[in-house]
This record gives sequence, structure tokens and C-alpha cells, in this order.
Amino acid sequence: MHRKDATRRTPYRRTRKKKAEAPKIPKIRPGAHPELKKVFGTVGIPEKTAFTPDPFQMAAVEAVEKGDCLVTAPTGAGKTWIAEQAIARIREKGGRSWYASPLKALSNSKYAEFCEIFGVNNVGILTGDRKEKPRASLIVGTTEILRNQLYDAMSRGEDLAADFVILDEAHFLGDPDRGVVWEEIMIYLPARIPLLMLSATIGNADQIAGWLSEMREKECIVVQETCRPVPLYPIFFHPSGTLLPLLSESDEETQSSPRHPSSRGSRGKASGKLHKKVDAHITDKNPSVLAADRSLPPLGRILEVLKSFHLTPAIFFLKSRADCDHALSLCKTPPPDDDRKQRRSLRIRDLASQSGHIANHRHLWEIENLAAASHHSGQLPAWKLVIESLMTDGLLDVVFATSTVAAGVNFPARTIVFLNSDRFNGKEFLPLSPTEFHQMTGRAGRRGMDKIGFAVAIPGRFMDVRLIARLTSASPSHVLSQIKINFSMVLNLLLSHSPDQIEEILKKSFATYMIVKGKRTRKAQRLIGNEHRLLWQNFLNHFHFLRESGYVTEAGDLTPDGVWASQLRVDQPLMIAEGFRLGVFPDADPALLAAVIASLVNEEESNDRIPKRQIPDALLRTMLHVRKGLRPFAKQMILNGFEPRVLFLRPALTLYAWAMGSEWEDLLAFSEMAEGNLAMLIFRTADNLRHIRALDHVFPKAAATAARVIEQIIRDPVI
Repeated sequence: MHRKDATRRTPYRRTRKKKAEAPKIPKIRPGAHPELKKVFGTVGIPEKTAFTPDPFQMAAVEAVEKGDCLVTAPTGAGKTWIAEQAIARIREKGGRSWYASPLKALSNSKYAEFCEIFGVNNVGILTGDRKEKPRASLIVGTTEILRNQLYDAMSRGEDLAADFVILDEAHFLGDPDRGVVWEEIMIYLPARIPLLMLSATIGNADQIAGWLSEMREKECIVVQETCRPVPLYPIFFHPSGTLLPLLSESDEETQSSPRHPSSRGSRGKASGKLHKKVDAHITDKNPSVLAADRSLPPLGRILEVLKSFHLTPAIFFLKSRADCDHALSLCKTPPPDDDRKQRRSLRIRDLASQSGHIANHRHLWEIENLAAASHHSGQLPAWKLVIESLMTDGLLDVVFATSTVAAGVNFPARTIVFLNSDRFNGKEFLPLSPTEFHQMTGRAGRRGMDKIGFAVAIPGRFMDVRLIARLTSASPSHVLSQIKINFSMVLNLLLSHSPDQIEEILKKSFATYMIVKGKRTRKAQRLIGNEHRLLWQNFLNHFHFLRESGYVTEAGDLTPDGVWASQLRVDQPLMIAEGFRLGVFPDADPALLAAVIASLVNEEESNDRIPKRQIPDALLRTMLHVRKGLRPFAKQMILNGFEPRVLFLRPALTLYAWAMGSEWEDLLAFSEMAEGNLAMLIFRTADNLRHIRALDHVFPKAAATAARVIEQIIRDPVI
């Protein structure tokens, strides 16, 4: 569903045109349909009881003792407890465990959590940014680090130094950009090492388990739980301020119960039929609205209605970063000056003392005085951590967020609010998928803090209420293979396998399994192809180019250049390798090296209209030298169907200035980037420099320079 202008053209008539009716924007007054009386009566904090494992948790712990296990259960159901029990059993036997997650923030959170459980000296962390106690009995890290360790073990002819592996957020197997890393781990992981996968959103768990059982020649047991630990009730916010049940009740018995049929026991039982008053509103030819087109509704007033029925804290999902920030200006009523305000102020002062950037943040007043915050990827990690910390401790009433907060971060609320039924995927707006919807609603209802959670649909130009109704009972989307060939993969596989052996590895892919079993959708066919030979042909295309470029021999072995290039496990390994091989990279100047690497890391088109007086001569000469030196190789890549990145000057100058000590605010203004994007450019540049630092046996001067500049660019407020 693409967004289109809702305005309709009327045919030309000679008769006088009838003036279009102006949209009705009623005054918002808090109200609730009588059917909600009992539902709202259940709002509150549940009594504390002694913890008792759920049957699915016990089943999963038993399954891990036998072999591999895939657990799918709603957010907050207690999947981490399963991992804790399994890790404890491995430690009792003197074994080592690896806990992999998709996000550095999530890895940091799990590291802190596991340190409390197993002791600081027994837990290590590996995320690229952090490397602590790498020989501990439990390692927490990102999936890319685990994949790289598997590469290293294969190249040395050794086994991975682990006796148990947990893959958190296992549905990332279907992520278009990073799913290949999950699939590689599953393929390369020795069968002797039990694998536990945890996910809230996998629709074809049995299919994935079937693939793993066949590939690893050991049973993978699926443990599924569909009941949410906290029931979810969907609500429609009428423009008048009256809250209505979103769905119709199936019978009178259900009407008298707060457990709405969509809520949440098992998915799929609700009909998705709209409540009659909701249906009447959306079918009205001239319905009342909350705001004029293209403007945000009165979010402050909407929040006040939710507060009047004790439905906060709430997360409002908005379509853009700008909307999230603008939403704060619509909140005008401060909460009571109570104990929460004092605790919030103390916590903010404590966090602000660790960073001057936090102490001077433009939204600090709103957080402290209105208990309101915005949260999105355009913000610095440190600032997002402040918001997440306050929200987790119940010190905020509302967070305005983009959908990125829905995945992988412990960010609970009593209510989540939808203003749009679609989501921007980086290229276009598409309808929310069942998986995305379940991830978002997974934030509603905090285990141990709420008896019930709520999902509120706000009518508007980009809200398909019927779609939201269907999604309340829809099963999670199927996960499709996203395996793709890249130069880093080919170099690392050739380090330990012959081309014939690699073909056998590719036959083990989930993509091939889906083809063989004949369970592929048209979408999967577009993504993967009609048969596994296309995957193999893609490998051969990369292989032949590496051979022509001198990284692989005619016999299929890596040349000395290919061996060290395989250690560059980054997005553009060949461009970096070629830069060093040709001697066009600055290997003695830290700031210049950071600048060049930043231009290779940058993925966005950049405005390079920069006054010449702002560009240091040394940087300009270096960039011209690098571009000229790499141009023939880049052209050769293009002729062979590969896409090298354009080396823009602005990101290079940005990192050069940062490495030379520029102030953050000056850097931000020049970069023309949001804070979060700029921080990400710096983090990714540092990550690429770490791989260069590891080449000290081949390029000692460049490795030493890379080590120095990493310390120069990873500083406050980036960390």
C-alpha cells in the first residue's frame, strides 16, 4: 500500500460546484463506551507472587538437554529465563556459552543482566566497541562477532571454543540486510554445540526447525507459546475523545469479560470484525477528525484522555523522527509534582553528570517537567539510554517513538498507540506486517507491573483501521532466507574450504531447503531465485572476480593478499584491500586514514558542495589521490556487476575534523546529518579501523595508525 494523496478530483460541470464540507474537528472530552467499564476495572498492578516457571519454559529447558531448540513466545513471556537455566547447567559441567544478539545495546543490557546472575568475573562481552573478559565462561556479543569467530575457527581447522550457543531475536534470520549472518552461523556451527534460538515473531517455526534438523543431523525441537503474559485489549480513539472497543464481541459471555477475543490467549481466534460504532465512524462520508490533513493530532489532549483512564505510561508510534520531536511541543500539562518528579530529577542529574551533551540536551526540560520524551534513531545512543532507563523505571508518562524501538529493546509500557497502519522501510511506506505489529504491541503490558495492556488506534489519513483489526489476531509472518553472497563471505570460506566444498555448504542453506520442500512463496522466489544453482552462480561470479584481481589462485586457493584481505570483515573489503595493496591510503596520518575509511563506510548520497577554503589541502590531496588510484579497480567491479560506493568528500571531511578535535555542535552543523546518523558513521568507521588494526602483521604502520585514531574518534558524546 503506497501512500497517495487522498484528495479526489471531481469532473468539471457547468453547474455551480457544491462547496466541500469542512472536516469536523470536535472538542476532545474524555469518555469511554460502557463495554470498557469492566476492562478498565482490571487496570492496575498485579499482586506479587513467587515465580513459577510456565510449562513452555520447562519444556524448552528439557529440550535443550536433548539438542537444538527453537522457542517462539510473546515479548515478556520469559524467554531469557530459559537461557539462564541452560547457561547455568552448562557452567555446572565446566562448559562455555555464547549469547548472541542483533544489537549492541541489547548485548550491553544482557551483559549487565548476566553479570548480576552469574558474577562479573564469569561474563565477558564482545561487541566491537567493547572487549572484556573474552575467555569467560559466558560470552555476550553481537551475531557478527560470533560469525567471525566461526570463520576464525574454520580457518585454523579448530572447533569453536563454546559448548552452547543462544541466538536471541532469531527472527532476524529473515532480515533483508543482516539475515545472512544468522544463516551463516546456523550453517557453520558444529553440530556438537547445542543451539537455542529465541524469538517472539516466527510464523514458520516448524519449517526452520525442519531445515536445521536435516542440516545438522539432529532434532531441533520447537517450543511455542501463544498466550501473552499480560492480556492485550485493542481500543479505538474516537475524535470526540471517547474510547471504544476496536473489535466487536463474539457473544454476551465475552462482552462481560475483560479478556477480549483478540487478546490474547491464542492468536487466530478473533474474527477481526470492527465494533459497530467504530465501523459507523470509518464509513461515515464526512467523519469527524482529530486534525487537518498533514498535521499531527492534538497528542497532548489524547494523552490526557489516556491518563484519565490510567492507561499510561504510553508509547506513541509516529512515522518520522521530526514528528517524534514535534510531538513534545504538543504536551503542555505537567504531571503532579510528586515523588516521581523528584526521582526523575535525581536520575537525570546523575546521568547528565556523565556527559555534558546530556546536561545540555534541548529536550531535557520536557523529560524532567512533562515526563515526556521522543526516541528515534536520529539521537545519540547515550541520550536514548537516558530515555530507556527512565521509561524502564516507570518515571515517564509518554514516549513518542518510531518503530525502531519495537525491536530488541526492553522498553515496556501499559499502552501503545498507533497513528499509522504503515511503516517506512527505508525506501517506501508499506502496510504493517503481522510481525511488525506483534513487535510493537509486545511493548504493551509490563509483566509484574500490569494486569492488562492496551493498543490504541488513532484515526487519521494514514490509518487503515480494518488492517489494524485484522492484525490483532494475525499469525506472525513467515521468515524467508536472506542468504546472499558477498566478498567477505567468499574470502573467508576459501580460507578453509575448496570451491567444491563451498558448493556443498551452499546446498545446506535455508533457501535451498525451502526450494526442495516446495514451500516457497512468490516473494521468496523473487528474493532467492528458482533453484540453488543461482546462489552457486553468484558465488562463482565473486570467485572469478577475486581470481582476476589476484586474491585467489587458479587452483582456488587464496593468495597471500587474499589471506590478509579475508580479515577485513566489512562491507567493502576489496576496496579497502585494494587501497592498501596499491599504496594509495595514508598509513601514517590518523585523521586522514579515518577520513578515507569514512568515505568508504558512508552509504548515503552526500552534498559535496563545500567551499574550498573549508577543505584542508592535505585532505583534498589525499582524497583526489585515493579516488584516482581506486578508479580503475572500481570500473572493473562495475563491469563485472558489482557496485563500489561513491567516495563522497563531506563524510571524509566530517571524520577528519572530528579526529582533529572539532567540537560536536560544529561537526553536526557541517555534516548535515542527524546526531544518531553521525554517531553511526563514526561507529562504523571505528569498526572498519579495528579490522585494519588487526593487519599489524602485514601493514604495521597502518595498523598502528588505525589504533591511534580509534581512540581519537570514540569519545563523548558518541559514547
